[in-house]
Amino acid sequence: MNFAKTVAAAATATLMASSAYAQDIAVIGGSAQDGFWNLIKKGVDDATLVVEANGGSVNYLLTQNYDNFGPDLVTLIEQAVAQGVDGIAIPNWLPESETPALIAARDAGVVITSYNAGQSEMEKYDALNYFGSDEYLAGVAGGKYMAEQGATKIMCHIQTPGALNLETRCKGVNDGGTEAGAEVYILRVPANLDQDMVGTSEAMKAEMIADDSIDAVITLAAWASDAAASAIDQLGKGDSVKLGTFDMSASVLERIEAGTQSMAIDQQPYLQGFLATSMLFANLKFGTELATQPVLTGPAIVDASNVATAIEGVKLGAR
Repeated sequence: MNFAKTVAAAATATLMASSAYAQDIAVIGGSAQDGFWNLIKKGVDDATLVVEANGGSVNYLLTQNYDNFGPDLVTLIEQAVAQGVDGIAIPNWLPESETPALIAARDAGVVITSYNAGQSEMEKYDALNYFGSDEYLAGVAGGKYMAEQGATKIMCHIQTPGALNLETRCKGVNDGGTEAGAEVYILRVPANLDQDMVGTSEAMKAEMIADDSIDAVITLAAWASDAAASAIDQLGKGDSVKLGTFDMSASVLERIEAGTQSMAIDQQPYLQGFLATSMLFANLKFGTELATQPVLTGPAIVDASNVATAIEGVKLGAR
């Protein structure tokens, strides 16, 4: 028996097997200019350590902005398929654009998992699972919370009109707030104002000047909460207009701690990125599946009663 030949053959077989079973996935997200995706990325990065240790790879793909969002997302989906990925993890914000592209990806043999948005669309392209918050229930919880804290007219701000998750959030705010006795008004601003602090603040300020009965604002992103806080402060309405938001940041939690903001709705983006990436890879590599579907990472209300714990998570870049 030629020992050297046997070792060489075994090494070659191992190399061929590891190459054949290496799994490559793409994780697609929102705008590179949107700080929320840094929180998702931390989860993706941590999961990537596990993926790479098992012979796979992860490509994290973001759009440049939200100006041409639907077509840009379709381009990223098609790019991932053309690169020969085995799986795609992606939110579905704009089903009219994304769903046909994801069906085509599935038909090409790509396994898809949903996260952050798209729970209601996932069956159309046989998504493996959904990792994220139930956007409607989160909105209901937020609207109800603000009304129970004394709000009588809540303005819900949508920074990207038409995005399924955002529209669903404000629908929930409307239903939850109305059920608890408040009136709810939805403010949709042009998508080119997304991430525009000054423009967004001015738009909100104009609405509050035009309607003095608005006594609460709920924004759908942490940065928009900063814009709302600025508008409220400029109008001298800090004592009469309550502020709440979806998602968190250091500034949001500082305001909650200081008593100048009522609450934030946490969807745990770190978990969304980590679970979507690791569970998709585990299915491709080992054939494992979770018995629970969907896997909900929220909502959770953060207010003065539990803000200290949330602050520690933000310091670590995970909340």
